[in-house]
Amino acid sequence: MLQLAEVKPGDVVYDLGAGDGRILFIAAKEFGAHAIGVEIRKDLYSQIEEKIKLYNLNSEVQVIHGSFYDVDLSKADVVTMYLLTSVNEKLRPKLERELKPGARVVSHDFEVPGWRPWRVEEVYDRWCTHKIFVYKKL
Repeated sequence: MLQLAEVKPGDVVYDLGAGDGRILFIAAKEFGAHAIGVEIRKDLYSQIEEKIKLYNLNSEVQVIHGSFYDVDLSKADVVTMYLLTSVNEKLRPKLERELKPGARVVSHDFEVPGWRPWRVEEVYDRWCTHKIFVYKKL
C-alpha cells in the first residue's frame, strides 16, 4: 500500500482505523515517514502505544484514540484505510475538504465511491486477491 502511494521520507501518513499499527510501523521504519494512526478501539490503541514505546519510535509514530471523523487530516501526504465502501463514501466529503493538493488516499479492497482511482493494483496472497485503490487529490 505504501509503495503504491509513493511514500517518501518526511511524508506524513495517516492510517484511519489503525488496527494493530502495522502500517504505522512500516511507514516509519521502512519509508522514513511520520506516521499517525487513528483507532477508536481502546484495546488496539493501547497495543499500538505499547509498541511505540517498545520500538522507541516516539518521534516517528503517533496514535490517536478516537474517531477519524474528528481528526484534522490537513497535514496528511498519504491516508491509508481498510474500511467498507459505505464508510469510505461517508468519509469522502471530509477527505475532499481537508486533504491538500497532491495528497494520496490508499484504500485496501474497497473503493471510494465517486472518485476515479489514480492507480489500481491487484495484490496476491496465499488465500485470495486484494485490490488496492490509490487516489490523488488534484
